[in-house]
Amino acid sequence: MEFLDFLPPQMREPVLFAIPFFLLLLTIEWTAARKLEHTAPDGGSPAVGAYHTRDSWASVSMGLVSTVTMSVWKFLALLGYAALYAYVAPWQLSATQWYTWVIALVGVDLLFYVYHRMAHRVRIVWATHQAHHSSRYFNFATALRQKWNNSGEILMWIPLPLLGVPPWMVFFAFSVSLIYQFWIHTERIGKLWLPVEFIFNTPSHHRVHHGMDKLYLDKNYGGILIIWDRLFGTFQPEVFRPHYGLTKPVDTFNIWKLQTHEYVAIGRDVRAARGLRAKLGYIFGPPGWEPSTAPGARAAAHATP
Repeated sequence: MEFLDFLPPQMREPVLFAIPFFLLLLTIEWTAARKLEHTAPDGGSPAVGAYHTRDSWASVSMGLVSTVTMSVWKFLALLGYAALYAYVAPWQLSATQWYTWVIALVGVDLLFYVYHRMAHRVRIVWATHQAHHSSRYFNFATALRQKWNNSGEILMWIPLPLLGVPPWMVFFAFSVSLIYQFWIHTERIGKLWLPVEFIFNTPSHHRVHHGMDKLYLDKNYGGILIIWDRLFGTFQPEVFRPHYGLTKPVDTFNIWKLQTHEYVAIGRDVRAARGLRAKLGYIFGPPGWEPSTAPGARAAAHATP
C-alpha cells in the first residue's frame, strides 16, 4: 500500500478496496464507448432505432471524455468517502452482511432518483445534465452522451458512507446502476412483462424520460427501480412514441458547446437580470424560469425534457 502512504492509516483500507471497482467502472465505460465508435451506422431521419453518424460521434466522444473527468471526480469522492467512513460514521457496516448490500444498492438508487429529479428542476444542476438529453436520437450511443461535471452526484452519495457503508460498496453499487441504465437506451425493445415494468426502469419508461413532449416532461427519473417515480408522483407510462431531445434544441455536434451552452446561457441571463431575486432565480429556479415581471413570464416554466 505504499502508493497510499499519503493517506491516514484509517482511510487506506477503504480506498484500497474501492480501487478495483473504480477501475472496473472506467473499463466498462471505455469498452462500451469504443464498441459503439465502430458500430454506430449512419441514419437519415430519426426513425425507430436510427443512428446518425455525427450525432453518434458526438455521443461517443462525450462518453470518452467523461471517463477522464469522471475518474477525477470519483477519485476525489473516494478520498472524501473514506474519511467520512473512517472518522465520522457512527458505525461501520460489514460487507459480509446481506443488509449492507441492500442499503448500498437501494441507497444509491434512491439517491440517484433524488439527484436526477433535482437535475431537471434546478437550472444550475440541469446545466451539468442537459447534454445527455440533447440528441434527437435514442439508442445505445445516446447512453454514452454523459456529463463532464459529476459534482452533484458525488455530493448526493455522502449519506451512504455516513451510514457506515464501505466506500468501495458505494462505487460498486453505482457501477451496477450505470451498467443497468446502458441497456434501457433503446427503441428496439418494447414493453416487457407487466411485473418487470411495474418494478424496474425499462426501455419503455426511459424513452418517456427522454421525450420532449409535454406529457413526458419531468417524468421517470428512476435508475434501476421505477418504484420511486410511482411513489413520488413522477411516473408516466409510454402511450405514444416520444419526440427526443431538448425543447430548445442546440443545433450543433460540437461537444464543447453541447456541454457548456447552458452555463453560458445562465451567465447571460444573470448579467441581464435586475435584482438579486431574479439573478438567483435564473441560477436555482427550474429551467425556463423567468421573473414574474417579465412579459409572458412563466414562474415555473420548463424548457427541458
